[in-house]
Amino acid sequence: MIEHHVRVHPSADRLPREDQLAWKLAAVATGTGDLDPDSVTMAVNRVIDNASVAVASLLRRPVAVARAQATAHRGATPGASVFGSTARVTPEWAAWANGTAVRELDFHDTYLAADYSHPGDNIPPLLAVAQHTGRTGADLLRGIIAAYEVHVALVKGICLHEHRIDHVAHLGAATACGLGALLRLPTATVYQAIQQAVHTTTATRQSRKGEISSWKAYAPAFAGKAAIEAVDRAMRGETSPSPIYEGEDGFLAWLLNGPESDYTVVLPEPGEARRAILDTYTKEHSAEYQAQAIIDLARRLREKTGPLEKVRSIVLHTSHHTHRVIGSGANDPQKYDPKAGRETLDHSVPYILAVALQDGTWHHERSYAPERAQRPDTVELWRKVTTVEDPEWTRRYHDPDPDRRAFGGRAVITLEDGSVIEDELAVADAHPAGARPFDRPAYAGKFRTLTEGAVTPQAQDRFLAAAEHLPHLTAPDLDGLFPEVDTDAVAARDARLPKGLF
Repeated sequence: MIEHHVRVHPSADRLPREDQLAWKLAAVATGTGDLDPDSVTMAVNRVIDNASVAVASLLRRPVAVARAQATAHRGATPGASVFGSTARVTPEWAAWANGTAVRELDFHDTYLAADYSHPGDNIPPLLAVAQHTGRTGADLLRGIIAAYEVHVALVKGICLHEHRIDHVAHLGAATACGLGALLRLPTATVYQAIQQAVHTTTATRQSRKGEISSWKAYAPAFAGKAAIEAVDRAMRGETSPSPIYEGEDGFLAWLLNGPESDYTVVLPEPGEARRAILDTYTKEHSAEYQAQAIIDLARRLREKTGPLEKVRSIVLHTSHHTHRVIGSGANDPQKYDPKAGRETLDHSVPYILAVALQDGTWHHERSYAPERAQRPDTVELWRKVTTVEDPEWTRRYHDPDPDRRAFGGRAVITLEDGSVIEDELAVADAHPAGARPFDRPAYAGKFRTLTEGAVTPQAQDRFLAAAEHLPHLTAPDLDGLFPEVDTDAVAARDARLPKGLF
């Protein structure tokens, strides 16, 4: 691996493009050669994972709206598929609809380091472009693995959230790189596309603050759509704001650490295997990743706690990130509001801990139902839960060794009689270092569970067979990566939507 130091340069320096981060990212993408077998296996897992959560979200309003917008752009030849529809649409609109479907339930993969990310958000735009341009499964895998490589490197090296910049700014760059690898574009073309994508997909974190709206699901789909459009313009010879990272009016100077910015981004050497996808992990539970271990911890604690009405207080000692983003340290009253929407509740660890203690399980729909959130005994327990930052958990969260990195916490439950029950869990059971790391059967099981009732067992089998043979799929075979669903039920849901412009 090579360490690249990224800092601000005055315009008078005329920083050569080969010394710019965008060029170095493009070189990683366009230099992707033979694919690492373990990375291929994991990429297939994530294609399965994305389809699972996309199908499970098809009847939800944000997904229906995105699908309606996309299917208004039919007629592309050959076009790209949309989950829940038989329409073929232009690839950027397919990426919009499918990206929203994948992201809606907050139930696909994650990578946490200096910043947050959901690297699986790269897959919908890559799949859409692969279909539209007649690429093979091997081409698609090359794009996915390159996108993950760049995405993980940026998330390790450049923190966005401390400056209240949304993490999809890294996604746009990664998707542009993945598209470059998929299409085997020249490095110079990918370099321009990266800069356009970063410039147009940088936004604030207000989408994840206070009363969280449906834009949380749309944000990565917007980045994927913008990356496709950026690649299209770059292929036509258009240039970009440059250098987007290092410029004196650029990304680092005005949105991150300012003129004195100095970041280190570690990228593979030429010819080195692209294995960053193996550092990422998926979710067993439909909630913010930092709540995954807390749900598993709650399932364990409820066996020790006894009647929950005798609980006086619950304090979760955890990392800075968990406390400030999804805990009471966010200072968001909405995280304790029984009438808050799903988007807010899945970013409230006090709510999640209370419900998991009561139910001993977690469900992507039932655990967020209004009647569940408004149950009087749940509200009473929920408001007894607070979080505190523990420096040791913060240190473990940022441990450079992924095998020692921890995203959990220690729960201290005080009962009315003054007795104390406590336990801790470092990582979720499904994490690679957890009690039950996710493997191919687990991904397949998640797919079957989430698509039950919407996809017949025979259609489930056909999808899983297509996904497992992804390295050998021809261009027409990529259609098999879209499970056959009950389109009548989806169409009935779409018919109830208000009309827009398209």
